[in-house]
Amino acid sequence: MPETKKPAHRSVIARSIEWLLHLVSDRMIPNLREFLRERQPLVWAIALAIGIGAAYFAIFFRTLIGLFQLPWLGTLSENVYSAALTTPWWVILLAPAVGGLAVGLFLQHLMPGRRVHGVADVIEARALLGCRISAREGLSSALVSAVSLGTGASAGREGPVVHLGATLASVLQDLFKLPHTARRTLLACGVAAAVSASFNAPIAGVLFAHEVILAHFAMRAFVPITISSVAATMIARIHLGDFPAFIIPDYQITSYWEFPAFALLGVTCACVAIAFQFAILTSDRIARSVDIPLWTRPVIGGAMVGFIAIWFPQVLGVGYDATDAALKDHFPLTLLLVLLVLKAVTTAITLASRFGGGIFSPSLYLGAMCGGAFGLMAASVFPEIASSEGLYAILGMGAVAAAVLGAPISTTLIVFELTGGYEMTLALLLAVSISTGLTQAVYGQSFFHDQLSSRGIFLKEGPHQHIVRSLKVRDFMLPIEKSVSEAMAGLEADTAWLTPDDTVESALRAFDKTGLNRLPVVESGDTSKLAGWAEQVDALNAFNDALIEASREEHK
Repeated sequence: MPETKKPAHRSVIARSIEWLLHLVSDRMIPNLREFLRERQPLVWAIALAIGIGAAYFAIFFRTLIGLFQLPWLGTLSENVYSAALTTPWWVILLAPAVGGLAVGLFLQHLMPGRRVHGVADVIEARALLGCRISAREGLSSALVSAVSLGTGASAGREGPVVHLGATLASVLQDLFKLPHTARRTLLACGVAAAVSASFNAPIAGVLFAHEVILAHFAMRAFVPITISSVAATMIARIHLGDFPAFIIPDYQITSYWEFPAFALLGVTCACVAIAFQFAILTSDRIARSVDIPLWTRPVIGGAMVGFIAIWFPQVLGVGYDATDAALKDHFPLTLLLVLLVLKAVTTAITLASRFGGGIFSPSLYLGAMCGGAFGLMAASVFPEIASSEGLYAILGMGAVAAAVLGAPISTTLIVFELTGGYEMTLALLLAVSISTGLTQAVYGQSFFHDQLSSRGIFLKEGPHQHIVRSLKVRDFMLPIEKSVSEAMAGLEADTAWLTPDDTVESALRAFDKTGLNRLPVVESGDTSKLAGWAEQVDALNAFNDALIEASREEHK
């Protein structure tokens, strides 16, 4: 009998089944095994817990600020400026100083490192410390920041909440003994949840964690970070309501002929961002060079902020109500310009005095004042085509904050989600990109990385990497002013010390770890002999001088 042929479609089906079996055995099963080996289901579950916990931390932190401002302002709300208008002048003067006394005593006797921790410390933990943050440091920093903001210090509340969310993530990571990759992801989860709960901005929270903390986009990290961000937003909306932080009118761009003005606004906001960071850097350097007890610094700084607030209470606290007024066209041009300067000054004083708080809210504040003033001037020049000053204030918020934080993508989305306005997308992107680009070109780094650099932590490549390792303590140490035996007798047994051969990098780390502005320098071969003294300000000046000299050599 003739041999029968198998149908062609049967061979196709057989090959398809064989291919499918190979796909399952060679790709799907190994991927699932890796997924389980890296304990990703547990990571997702912990991310959910972090989102819920960080949201409640954010809510509790906001409530705590209200409790500290209740005795002197008589309100738990964020309307600090409105409440201060009916408060006696002497109360406004004394409240920040009394709060400064509490902060100073806490820093002097109870706070590790004698300073408050924030976003820069989270970046350091991710890069150098195995994503570990001390629970004591996190809770202490949150308490000091709540006292600071509740008594009128001019700073933001988002930075402390970010650090608190990262602290929660670190505690849970240690509890479950997760691998380093998972630790980085969960640390970013804590940050994303904190940003989302603080701003009611889940998309921005996800991108901020990738852009600022991880410094890259990772597909495997995206899922848990998103879970954490969404969970935090849901909890915040349940308790605080589902609405933007700023309720603004329906602003529209009048004409495409305005885009040159939007570009010029970006340039203007870059100047504001650079000046703001320079003011913070300068005031901090001045404060470190003044030899007074640590506990008195917040008292003096608080009194200075209170004195300014007697005439301009808009500078007190987080400043959301004053920012909202600028977005709604409630301030005249002169007041906008005055508040632009005074808020930068009071925030610089606040941070230099070692009050707790962040710089996100002040950056939004400065951007709103700058944008509003720019809009009024644009309307006076081109009244037929200029949009409302409130629209320019929104654009200014994003442009200044993005430049200061070094986070243009997430800041753009934060402004969208804060205001609920997506119609001005092109204008905001233009202003943000120009402001960020010019600030990076002039200043070179974000505020957070500048903080890390002052502590001897350099996460970016550049000439500073060589300088901090080649510049020695002997290059800036001070000579002994009294006999060696007398000087050594005055040192406590547990006093930290440096040697002349130590690098400026290790010196800056030692200053940051101890919280001291002055350390003894002992002989390299005999630690019982005092060789001199090292001042933190001198170390920073020596590093800056060497960096400037290196730049001159490169461009001759």
